[in-house]
Amino acid sequence: MLSRVAESIYWMSRQVERAENHARFLEVTLHLILDQPESLVDPWEPLVLVTGDTKWFHEKYGPPNAQNVVRFLAFDLEYHSSMLTCLRAARENAKSVRETMSSESYEQLNEFYHFVESATAAQLTDPTAEFFDNVRRHAIMWAGTLDSTMAHDKAWHFANLGRLLERADKTSRILDVKYFNLLPRLEDVGTAIDDLQWSSLLLAISGFETYRREHHLVELEKVVEFFLFHRTFPRSIRSCVAGADWSLHEISVVDRDDASNEAKKQIAALKHRFSRTNVKEVLAGGMHQFIDQLQIELNAIGASLNQDYFNQINAT
Repeated sequence: MLSRVAESIYWMSRQVERAENHARFLEVTLHLILDQPESLVDPWEPLVLVTGDTKWFHEKYGPPNAQNVVRFLAFDLEYHSSMLTCLRAARENAKSVRETMSSESYEQLNEFYHFVESATAAQLTDPTAEFFDNVRRHAIMWAGTLDSTMAHDKAWHFANLGRLLERADKTSRILDVKYFNLLPRLEDVGTAIDDLQWSSLLLAISGFETYRREHHLVELEKVVEFFLFHRTFPRSIRSCVAGADWSLHEISVVDRDDASNEAKKQIAALKHRFSRTNVKEVLAGGMHQFIDQLQIELNAIGASLNQDYFNQINAT
């Protein structure tokens, strides 16, 4: 496989996953502001913090509010990670590798992009949770189409790798921001307001029902454990890392060359660390420090993938 093809597939999948996650965050926030007492917590600043591009946002938009955060995360074509920018880039990547995709998956992605683009004007004026729910459904439909119509070969594993690394990144960011920003008042800990906000985050990763089947109450330690360490829920960080490790292993088996595969070693080490760590250790040592280290490792894996696979002239 040409390295440029592998790179395009990898980024196509990451970009769609990023767009989906932004839609999830916006949908849940728009629901949250209807349920919580007015002015209790600012729900918009944390969404800016999740991106890591707070300085860029404040220079262009100033103080965050519903309208400018929706524009920033969903429709700003000057912002490299907005939902619309990601879908446009994903579609361009898909065009360059159409021969490796099924016609159904390409058409679904194209339809997804046009759905978002056509709704831009209306959503900038009056953003609705229903629209972002439909964006999420489009993303799920595209992922399902890709998985069910594309051979699970090397190309698919690059797509899966991109999807899961992006998912792990965004799951960790939203958890980190909640822990430090969404509940600033100590007196709210353990109250109905606290439960509401933790429940909203479980909804953001479609994990609320799975969590409640296993736990009767919404408790901080159990929610953090669910986000970080759940073995089988597909949006937990541990599950994402394990899936990324599997896909990279399958890619390296096809390549039959582990000599320079630094990314494979890094993912395996991260998977091992998650299997040996528990939530009490994380909270005792500092969750922000734990997630900060995770972010460093995920970024290093991305850089190594670029070096191991995408900077090559050709890969077999």
